[in-house]
Amino acid sequence: MTEIWKTLPGWVRHIVVPIIALIVVWVVVSTILGAVFGLVSFLFGWVLRVMVIVALGALVILVKKASR
Repeated sequence: MTEIWKTLPGWVRHIVVPIIALIVVWVVVSTILGAVFGLVSFLFGWVLRVMVIVALGALVILVKKASR
């Protein structure tokens, strides 16, 4: 591997390789962040649905008690 690295021209080693490394790091970080935000939004949406169902149930119980 060091032979391949040493045979590369200087401009490739100092310019192209770091740019490619930055692009790879950017893709990996954005994928991880996307997965985390996707999971958080999924859980938030699920909790919100449960809260709406519980609120509707409480409303039905209150209306039934008020109608007696």
